[in-house]
Amino acid sequence: MGAGRATLAGVFMEYCRLERSGFLAVTLALLLGGGARVAAAVASGSLTQGAPSPTNAPLANQPTPSPHVSQIASPTVTNAPESVSGTNDAIGREYQAVLAADDAAQEDVERMIKENDAFAAKGAGSAEAELRQRTRSRLEPVRKAYEEFLKRHPDHAAGQVAYGAFLNDLGEEAAAQEHLERALTLNPKDPAIYNNLANIYGHIGPVKKSFEFYAKAINLNPLEPVYYHNFGTTVFLFRKDAKEYYQITEQEVFQKALLLYSNAMRLDPDNFPLATDVAQTYYGMRPFPVEPALESWTNVFHIAHDEMEREGVQVHFARIKTIAGRFDEAQAHINTITNIDYAELKSRLIRNLQERRRAAEEKEKSPPPKTEDTNASISPHP
Repeated sequence: MGAGRATLAGVFMEYCRLERSGFLAVTLALLLGGGARVAAAVASGSLTQGAPSPTNAPLANQPTPSPHVSQIASPTVTNAPESVSGTNDAIGREYQAVLAADDAAQEDVERMIKENDAFAAKGAGSAEAELRQRTRSRLEPVRKAYEEFLKRHPDHAAGQVAYGAFLNDLGEEAAAQEHLERALTLNPKDPAIYNNLANIYGHIGPVKKSFEFYAKAINLNPLEPVYYHNFGTTVFLFRKDAKEYYQITEQEVFQKALLLYSNAMRLDPDNFPLATDVAQTYYGMRPFPVEPALESWTNVFHIAHDEMEREGVQVHFARIKTIAGRFDEAQAHINTITNIDYAELKSRLIRNLQERRRAAEEKEKSPPPKTEDTNASISPHP
């Protein structure tokens, strides 16, 4: 297991946010309704540990005013007996065998979905219900392996975490929470457990408890970018809760989310979904900071992996420059968008550009209108 993994729900949300299509996460989200470990590879590539220490990292006791989409972290063993966590004794080898079965099943599920996508493109894919049943049937032996292992070794903290992550990936959050809370009693110094429980609290509540648990995860391991990323996304998505919890304004909530994201970026500067979350945050700020937003999206553009992602960033360049009244520049960005998957978005961008350009021309001929409401949020989508 790697340093982290993204839940499928988070990958699907990222898909929607980037307005991408043909992405494996879409099919996975529809099939499993919550997630699968294979989504980690689809989402962001690698989730690193051991990166340089962040500058001005927020501390748990500092509610400093300053995306899911949550990423699951693997268990970190801290001061636990070898029989609980180890890989050199019989229990450890048994645990590793369960993990290997989990990984193999997830790889098979990914292969099934890719093959079905290929068949579907030729008009011969399986029905959604049939494919869902096949994938769940493949994962069922893994569920039984975890249950049998934990029945024999109920105090195996890492096993409780791994099974909790497995259940969470399948959308069974209540069951996942039970195993993770059990793991926390066994190993209260494992930051991954706090992160994974915070993910669940962010989904099903209480949301404010997720803030507390992300902060604890960061205190225990301030070098893991996943924790800052998840924390920032939760603060951004649940702004009302963040305002009440930290006693700050909405604009200070955006600043807090940006601070958390910036700490994650220092630790994982080439993470495209993370950089996208950072750039998206600017849409909610008032007054809208055009230049910082463009700078942030430029960073996203530079670390994009392919032309599909780069054209997605061009959508945002066009959107922002249209808002800023830089119509010719906006049109130039629109002209670079050629992928058919962006056809509808491109049409909306063109329509918005024409409307704003026409309004600007009419404004030059008319008396000044009433001042616009600068407190209204700007949608990140055209």
